[in-house]
Amino acid sequence: MREFAYLRPTDAAQAVQLLAGGPEARYLAGGTNLVDLMKLGVERPRLLVDLGRLPLGGVAPLDGGGLRVGALVTNADLAADPRVRTAYPVLSQALLAGASGQLRNRATTAGNLLQRTRCPYFQDTAKPCNKRRPGTGCPAREGVHRDLAVLGASEHCIATHPSDLAVALSALDADVELLGPDGARTLHVTDLYRLPGDRPHEEHRLLPGELITAVRLPPPVPGAVSAYRKVRDRASYAFALASAAGVLAVRDGRVTHLRVAFGGLAPKPWRALTAERLLLGAAADEASFAAALEAELADARPLRDNAYKVPLARNLGVRLLCDLAAQGAAR
Repeated sequence: MREFAYLRPTDAAQAVQLLAGGPEARYLAGGTNLVDLMKLGVERPRLLVDLGRLPLGGVAPLDGGGLRVGALVTNADLAADPRVRTAYPVLSQALLAGASGQLRNRATTAGNLLQRTRCPYFQDTAKPCNKRRPGTGCPAREGVHRDLAVLGASEHCIATHPSDLAVALSALDADVELLGPDGARTLHVTDLYRLPGDRPHEEHRLLPGELITAVRLPPPVPGAVSAYRKVRDRASYAFALASAAGVLAVRDGRVTHLRVAFGGLAPKPWRALTAERLLLGAAADEASFAAALEAELADARPLRDNAYKVPLARNLGVRLLCDLAAQGAAR
């Protein structure tokens, strides 16, 4: 094992200061992703900054509605929170679909958002990978890519982002609170991530040393219903081939509010902005949903073995929206 230093700060400012001191330092929360990557030799930190003693837990109401979720709240506790289950079912469903019960008991909110891709070339240090070692190439394009991206990818990287939680938070218009050496700031969750372009090793917009301290959920949209759907190779502990999170409100048969995000299709949670724009004010029926999602997926660029993802995502999204429309009408 490669030696590394290990520190346990007691406040967030101290943690930020420790991590900002060197590029080979990493935050450690639940460890469900980082420890695996250390075992594989993908991550080789010289310093681990354990966040376990920081006061970053708890789910609390926000003034004006909504919830503030601490960065260290476990996936299990967040999924089981009665306020989340009642007001944000899409979030609870995404978390329960995300991993085994044992992992949910350890994985944290912030750690889930920052988990790294499961692309087999990224995880195998004997293979080239632009995300792991910039400039070495992306063998997945000609190799094994059945599970990889059809939207937002580039010739340099076609990895997908693995987080179910991030997809649900994107559909909920959540914000992420950050603390760094220069103070606090807030990002919309979809702005946290970068598309690969020609720099796939730059996965997010965190500044050096910056720490996620909380996630803010806005108040639920009046009259809206939400849900999460996931297609995977097996029913337990598998990453999405395609997933969809939706928040829908309908009045007099017309869409008055819509947020849709896809997982398993892109290097980041994919907000279906084109579909949202086309459906606002449109009839809440299967034909409208299908046409809008066809338009959303028109820019997909599948490769040899992952073209199935395009009709899979379209059908998944249509089914999700039809189910939400029916659920809303029955309320």
